[in-house]
Amino acid sequence: MLTGLVLLYVGAVLCLNSLWMADQIDSREIVPINLASGTIAAVVAGYMALGPGADDTSIAAAAMTLLFAITYLWVAWNRLTGGDGRGLGWFSLFVAITVLPVAWREVADADSAFALWLGLSWLTWSGLWVLYFVALALRAPISRAVALATGLAGVFTGWLPGVLILNGFG
Repeated sequence: MLTGLVLLYVGAVLCLNSLWMADQIDSREIVPINLASGTIAAVVAGYMALGPGADDTSIAAAAMTLLFAITYLWVAWNRLTGGDGRGLGWFSLFVAITVLPVAWREVADADSAFALWLGLSWLTWSGLWVLYFVALALRAPISRAVALATGLAGVFTGWLPGVLILNGFG
């Protein structure tokens, strides 16, 4: 159920951030969902790493979950402080590279449709973080493409799977 919880908020924040990137939401209004999603992901990661039954697998999952949490909290920080996003862009490159082995392992070891979906989602998220790097750190004028990719990722790697899992279909 924790996976469904986190994915629901990943979907929400990605969908709303895509609207913000497309100038449909003001910069100040995007702060609450980024703070909420980042906090939820961080709390879940803390529970996975330190809670009852924590083991190497759950600690590794917590480390990957924290990459999401930090990204969303950083977006909120930049909106609150007027940061230009270059630091977040470089962090996004770090994350994009870091999650590739996770994607590879999930796809290679997939023994179910969900496991394959998860591996492909990691590939999608890696690609999304690459786009953030290109847009924020390299200052490439690709905001429309990034907004569209973010919205699609939000729906298909977060929102829909999160709702399905939370309703017992995953």
